[in-house]
Amino acid sequence: MSTATTDAQTKTATISVEGQTIELPVIVGTENEKAIDISTLRSSTGYITYDDGFKNTGSCQSEVTFIDGEKGILRYRGIPIEELAEKSNFVETAYLIIYGKLPSKVELDRFTHQIADHTPLHEQAYHAIEGFSSSANPMAVLSGMINVIAGYAPPLSGEDPEAEFQSSVARLLGKAASICAATYRKAIGKSRVETLRDTAYAHNFLHQMFADPGSKYQADPDVARALDVILLLHADHEQNCSTSTVRMVGSSQANLYASVAAGVCALWGPLHGGANVKVLKMLAEIKTSGATIEEVIKRAKDKDDPFRLFGFGHRVYKNFDPRAKILKASADKVLSKMGKDDELLDIARKLEDVALNDPYFVDRKLYPNVDFYSGIIMRAMGIPVDLFTVMFAMGRMPGWIANWKEVHDNPKSVIYRPRQVYQGPTINRYIAIEDRS
Repeated sequence: MSTATTDAQTKTATISVEGQTIELPVIVGTENEKAIDISTLRSSTGYITYDDGFKNTGSCQSEVTFIDGEKGILRYRGIPIEELAEKSNFVETAYLIIYGKLPSKVELDRFTHQIADHTPLHEQAYHAIEGFSSSANPMAVLSGMINVIAGYAPPLSGEDPEAEFQSSVARLLGKAASICAATYRKAIGKSRVETLRDTAYAHNFLHQMFADPGSKYQADPDVARALDVILLLHADHEQNCSTSTVRMVGSSQANLYASVAAGVCALWGPLHGGANVKVLKMLAEIKTSGATIEEVIKRAKDKDDPFRLFGFGHRVYKNFDPRAKILKASADKVLSKMGKDDELLDIARKLEDVALNDPYFVDRKLYPNVDFYSGIIMRAMGIPVDLFTVMFAMGRMPGWIANWKEVHDNPKSVIYRPRQVYQGPTINRYIAIEDRS
């Protein structure tokens, strides 16, 4: 039997188990988050804690991102996401997340040019992409190609670690966009186009996706800005599955490329990065079924019906997802400007209207989330559904890099090694194959 009490003034917690009592320090974060430091619990008592899925476990101390799901707050390095979405852009926000401060104009120009320099793919890298099947999942291509480009990066000498890190950062941010675009063009049988040297990140990506060879693609400024905001809003989100994966792999002192490639693989899972894909598939199924919005909503409310309404509510946010508020305004502008006549987008709009006004959804705070809006915006832009998760990965690169850097720069960092509660057979014996029943 164990009990725990906390002394708020001395910042310790007392845990009693089987007659043993120990005091453990309480860690208080800058936003008053509280955690009990149990790092000595096993050595002192022989006990470990059990927390399936790590839902209540703090795996690290981080300075990158703060989330308050109850209040609908998201901040990068202390700056509210609303301010960044209004005043910043993806590249500047990436610098903030990775390096811990807003860049000066000189720093931002240098960072932007570094990314542009590293955006083109090596000729052999294009050959590697050609080696994948046309039907290969784009996430398989991205994770594989991140390790391929690592093979073309200059060997790390260790003489100037900061310069080598900056080069790796620019290479990952630049080449991720080119890998995504090249994968798409290969799948539709189009030849690649050259990158644009002096063009904003999102505009350059749209050019690589949709330009005809030899021509300069002119993206609508509002469309390019909407894409930039999508990337910015996905740039980090605290200790989610993929970010925790990057930190775990990085804790073994694996290099940045290997760690980020592992993050891509974690994001690939449909419970993590595939949420906006599920939204579009759901909309397509509603269209195919011919069901009315009223029928769909009735099914969503029926707890005995297996139907699920994807794109509404969020595991972390118990209020309106702050990113969704921003993307809603962006969706209104982009869809209105593009004048898309799309039945799936019409269904999405009707579902949105119901969710924002129906007491059932409002009372349960089942508001449209970031995946709902990002999916319909990217569809309107012409980005295929199977690239949605790759777009998510492009946006999340800064957060993965920043978290890898925290692990790498921490002199007290140790390799991650969770414990378990074993529930298998007790002592067993080997049986020769001829004696097995």
